[in-house]
Amino acid sequence: MGFGKERLVSFLNNRWLVFVAAMWIQSCAGIGYLFGSISPVIKSSLNYNQKQLARLGVAKDLGDSVGFLAGSLCEILPLWGGLLVGAIQNFVGYGWVWLVVTGRAPPLPLWAMCALIFIGTNGETYFNTAALVSCVQNFPKNRGHVVGILKGFAGLGGAILTQTYAVMHTPDQASLIFMVAVGPSMVVIAVMFLIRPVKGHRQIRPSDGLSFSFIYSICLLLAAYLMGVMIVEDLVDLNQNIITLFTSILFFLLIIPIVIPVSLSFSPEARTQAEEPLLPNSQNEEPSMSGNESQEVIFSEVEEESSKEGESLSVSERRKKIQRLQSRIAQAAAEGAVRVKRRGPRRGEDFDLTQALIKADFWLIFFSLLLGSGSGLTVIDNLGQISQSLGYENTHVFVSMISIWNFLGRVGGGYLSEKVVRDHAYPRPVTMAIAQVIMAVGHFLFAMDWPGTMYIGTLLVGLGYGAHWAIVPATASELFGIKKFGALYNFLTLANPAGSLVFSGVIASSIYDREAAKQAQGNLQNSTMLGSIMSNALAAEDALKCDGATCFFFTFLILCGLCILAVMLSMILVYRTKVVYANLYGKSR
Repeated sequence: MGFGKERLVSFLNNRWLVFVAAMWIQSCAGIGYLFGSISPVIKSSLNYNQKQLARLGVAKDLGDSVGFLAGSLCEILPLWGGLLVGAIQNFVGYGWVWLVVTGRAPPLPLWAMCALIFIGTNGETYFNTAALVSCVQNFPKNRGHVVGILKGFAGLGGAILTQTYAVMHTPDQASLIFMVAVGPSMVVIAVMFLIRPVKGHRQIRPSDGLSFSFIYSICLLLAAYLMGVMIVEDLVDLNQNIITLFTSILFFLLIIPIVIPVSLSFSPEARTQAEEPLLPNSQNEEPSMSGNESQEVIFSEVEEESSKEGESLSVSERRKKIQRLQSRIAQAAAEGAVRVKRRGPRRGEDFDLTQALIKADFWLIFFSLLLGSGSGLTVIDNLGQISQSLGYENTHVFVSMISIWNFLGRVGGGYLSEKVVRDHAYPRPVTMAIAQVIMAVGHFLFAMDWPGTMYIGTLLVGLGYGAHWAIVPATASELFGIKKFGALYNFLTLANPAGSLVFSGVIASSIYDREAAKQAQGNLQNSTMLGSIMSNALAAEDALKCDGATCFFFTFLILCGLCILAVMLSMILVYRTKVVYANLYGKSR
């Protein structure tokens, strides 16, 4: 009886259980990706025009990215408290929208509807923050893996919720808003007490590699399955039983990772935590991101990099020498012989947000992310108009495709960046530069409009955009620590809407409207007098319609150039952090 209870406690405190629960939460965190599906019913029910609907879209983007409050509360409250706040925001925001759309609540002015959309979507930031903070702390030596997988499931959230809605088989389109309000909140509340840092997270287990390989296999299978289901449902009119079967298989794929913590805790071969090899502070442990947790010294930006004697030594010799010096200084300080003056954290230690904001590396990450992910989000937000201008009728196919590539980019970006730092001790931002090169090629292909480039461009931009959201959080945690990771991560996410606001709201829309106006003017000049009278009556409605590659040609060339600039910023960051990453990971090679 005691042995069974011990195994149950081991299961509940297993870091893989936390990781799997975080995956389920992230599967519900793609609420923002469903806005394109719920906006038509909002528009028709409330008699909004396209400009008013666009304002709701801006509120959605802001709610999805402004996470200062989430980061701050997750530092004050336990993580389950932050998740509960997010679930309440999600339920209240979208639940009230559903009441208004269905006539169960009185109509609200546009600004109030924008506020509700903002509040509902902002619940995602709590889900993201709690999931990432807990898993980065539980897997400090596998940050790329866990961040890539978790952000990947967030990218797939829209497709998962859409497939779930298909089972409801209701002609009432407003039911999707109800599902968005209730579904994620129920899932989060059900597992929120599992999301936490657990004891034993510093342990190295031989099964970790196999467990991550299994998770990656599930991710690839899930992406392929969803792609196949989307294509089949688009081409074939399926009956409800088949759709239910498809969705049941989807849920099975989402649940199956639970076998990892179950097997680690209940299998006959499972060992107790006392039998697991621990990470000694002096040999195997990942350098702690807190000066209180570790006596290891991270090379400073000036002293070690400028020391000629230090450059002539190997990493291990330099580490031993510095540890001896630190021990002597600490002893002397304790005896009162010297006074040690703290200059603030160094790269690799714990920073708070105000300390990070005065570091060049932090702003290099921010602006590289702004240029890279901002250009990708511009494509995602305008993909429907892009495909229509190029003559494609089934625009939703490309929307579904870029969602899948976004997912694979996040998972693949986390895997590749982890290989780079673990196998070669090379700075993780180099993989961000690779992703930005891929995006630059995708933007160029979009601009050229050669046969088939719409599909290839969607693939490349989706992969590159998704990779940013696996690489950037892991990089930030390595350079600036995990103690204040929630605040740091949520500040960096502001780069996404900032880039979209400039690139999409100013550049892309201005060029599109200019080209559309040219086409409308040409049509008016070529019409007869009678035709021009009719054209003038319809000019206001047709002026914003543009056909042909010229609609986005200059936009994509600009986005291509911005991605090349982002590559340069990423490579500067690589150059500046070589010594830091050699110190963090060189010893494990």
